[in-house]
Amino acid sequence: MEQVPRIRLDDVTMRFGGLDAVRNCSFDLPAGRITGLIGPNGAGKTTAFNVIAGLLSPTLGRVVLDGEDITDLPAYRRQEKGLSRTFQLAHEFGRMTVIENLMVAAKNDVGEGIVNAVFRPSRCLSQEREAYDKALKTLEFLEISQLAGEPAGNLSGGQKKLLELGRALMQEPKIMLLDEIGAGVNRTLLGKIADKIKQLNEESGYTFCLIEHDLDFVSRLCHGVIVMAQGELLMTGTVDEVRRDERVIEAYFGGGRYQDAS
Repeated sequence: MEQVPRIRLDDVTMRFGGLDAVRNCSFDLPAGRITGLIGPNGAGKTTAFNVIAGLLSPTLGRVVLDGEDITDLPAYRRQEKGLSRTFQLAHEFGRMTVIENLMVAAKNDVGEGIVNAVFRPSRCLSQEREAYDKALKTLEFLEISQLAGEPAGNLSGGQKKLLELGRALMQEPKIMLLDEIGAGVNRTLLGKIADKIKQLNEESGYTFCLIEHDLDFVSRLCHGVIVMAQGELLMTGTVDEVRRDERVIEAYFGGGRYQDAS
């Protein structure tokens, strides 16, 4: 029996005025896999992410999560259903500490209502302690426990990307959309980020889709690759298949064959 994909984009078009940023695009993100979404600048990758995450409502087509049509659901409802995303530019609360940034991202169904805060303070405190403990464990997993009390605005670019990953983990997602998680990150931290993504996938079954321009990073992590160009799906396949496809070489590599750096 064929497994239902975690995410399915079904003939999605996203039109801005007279411009189709994404046009008639369909692809699946398989559950429990790491999928790369690649293509030249302006290919429509981030627009597709924003449609999946609910930040944009598609002009045409559907977004399906675990077999359920979520096209009309707002972003926060999709997050409740286990869909989380990071951004190319980190969105940390700069004056708050690293651990406070994680705690803010945690699910907090009790403390978010003023009635509960006033009439059920013990439950709110209990949930806050749970969030604190979970944040500590997340920092330990990411190997940045030493930064717990540091203002998030003081972190390096790579550390902020790890914090973004940690904030996504605090939501207990089924699928994480990572928008250029490696952009601007030094090779040492990039290796650590790759290791953590791989560990989360292999040991806990997390599903990932990542937009990335570094093909070595994609090759190291991804089970499959989706290629977009000019707003349309160009092809899907393995990294090796993508590297050898003439359409990809022309659209993505400007006619020059990709040289493996390994």
